[in-house]
Amino acid sequence: MIRRLSPAAAMAAAAGLAACQTAPAANGGFLSDYSRLQTRSDTVRASIREHRDEPTAAAIDRVWLEPAVLIGDAAAGLTEAEGRMVLREVDRQVCYEMSERFTLSSTPEGVARVRTGVIDIRPTGAAGSGVAAVANALIPGPGTVRVPGTTGGLAAEAELLADGRQVAALAWARNATVVGTDPPSLSRVGDALQLAEPFGDAVGDAFAPADREVREIPDPDPCARFGPRTQPAGFVTRLVTGLYVPEVNTGSREEAPPPPAD
Repeated sequence: MIRRLSPAAAMAAAAGLAACQTAPAANGGFLSDYSRLQTRSDTVRASIREHRDEPTAAAIDRVWLEPAVLIGDAAAGLTEAEGRMVLREVDRQVCYEMSERFTLSSTPEGVARVRTGVIDIRPTGAAGSGVAAVANALIPGPGTVRVPGTTGGLAAEAELLADGRQVAALAWARNATVVGTDPPSLSRVGDALQLAEPFGDAVGDAFAPADREVREIPDPDPCARFGPRTQPAGFVTRLVTGLYVPEVNTGSREEAPPPPAD
């Protein structure tokens, strides 16, 4: 007799074959220097290569954050709106983390600057995410199981420059895991949006001196343009639907571009 597995059990079994570690992304050509990057060996899910000139970084307090940009074919196959959504979320997370370690300047004159480039956006499989959401409702516990082959990812690079010289740099990549805590999403950029947060964390850790403590959020908040830092509606939505929904997880919406002049 042929014994059929339930969808949840089949997914869990297939997930056991999936690796957790993300392979390093190729150099994106965005950083001014790659020669001093060192691979971190203590990471589990993300690929991290980084460098920091400790004495120079320790002397830097004020920084200007340049808007993130797409590099090459990073958003190939995605719409312009989807690409902008990922860039805004990357900007939001980098702003949050840097503001807890440095003083953010409102102008670029006379301060260090942070450059960020998105190297690759791996789309999320919407159909597989719907199946995963149903299956996860049948699996007890806080973790999530995803359909292998439908998870998305994000690769990005960033550097801290002072007087045109690279002080710190980061090359980062991570794919959503088949088994873990990355909820599925019906958005093609759902995983990339979720992974912007750990990328922002990595930027703050890579650029700040080792002995610099995390600061209180400034008042007024220099990242206020992105909306509240916490998104309780997003947590509730994930709890109810099992899905990551960008509209309630990524802060305030970006203003629509003005209509073309007549």
